[in-house]
Amino acid sequence: MAVTLPIVATGDRIQPIGNHYVNIVKSEWTKIRSVRSTYWTLIIAAVLTVGLSAIICAVFVAQYSNLKPSDLAEFDPAATSLTGGILAQFAIAVFGVMVMTGEYATGIIRTTLAAVPQRLNVLGAKIVVFTALTFAVTLSACFGAFFIGQAILSSKDMGVGITETNVLRTVGGTAIYLTVLGLLSLGIGGLLRKTAGGICAMVGVLFVLPVVSGFLPSSLQPIQKYLPSEAGTAIINSNPQPNGNGFDVLGPWMGMGVFALYAIVALAGAGYLLHRRDA
Repeated sequence: MAVTLPIVATGDRIQPIGNHYVNIVKSEWTKIRSVRSTYWTLIIAAVLTVGLSAIICAVFVAQYSNLKPSDLAEFDPAATSLTGGILAQFAIAVFGVMVMTGEYATGIIRTTLAAVPQRLNVLGAKIVVFTALTFAVTLSACFGAFFIGQAILSSKDMGVGITETNVLRTVGGTAIYLTVLGLLSLGIGGLLRKTAGGICAMVGVLFVLPVVSGFLPSSLQPIQKYLPSEAGTAIINSNPQPNGNGFDVLGPWMGMGVFALYAIVALAGAGYLLHRRDA
């Protein structure tokens, strides 16, 4: 839907009333909350984060007597209670793509750019609104998933407290990962401008690329830790361990830095094309 900024005539010029950028942010907030898909994708992401995590924790409790000592030694209760984020990331990826491509599909982008000729301001406002909304929802869902999961695991003394080493980083890091993933998706949507193409690209990045990299020669397999999903999820693990191939993984914040770099490059590319190409 089109949102018109309030204007006032000043001589031969027409200028927005009040702070121009604040008005742009308000406009983007109105657009994003007026679309039904926003509610559905965020609700699905929250339900998956909490619901699937609770189910996985319940399965571990049910199978507790069958777990080997090695399984218990490697068990990460904090990360296990946030397992639902694995599927929630797909909902967040779809949300990020649609925030950008939805306006191109309906043609509203032309109205937006006519009202705000400073195109990079439009992209910047989208990033601000998207980041704030996504982080608020995912952080709330992650804390809910953690406390519910720990309540389930505590029945077998497998739970941990939020104040224990690296646990808070795992909970908050999951929300950060999902938010940055959404920004990467938003950037991909801006590059491709097609919803189907953007979603397919994100599926490739999240699920296909890691599988394909497993077929690389052993001399090249250490680059797996630099793949977007591998680098980003490093922040979730309380006790980072070598991956299944025996190669070291990136440290939590180093991995998030690499993942954030992917998002920055995608958003920079989207900004360049938004500035250079017609809507």
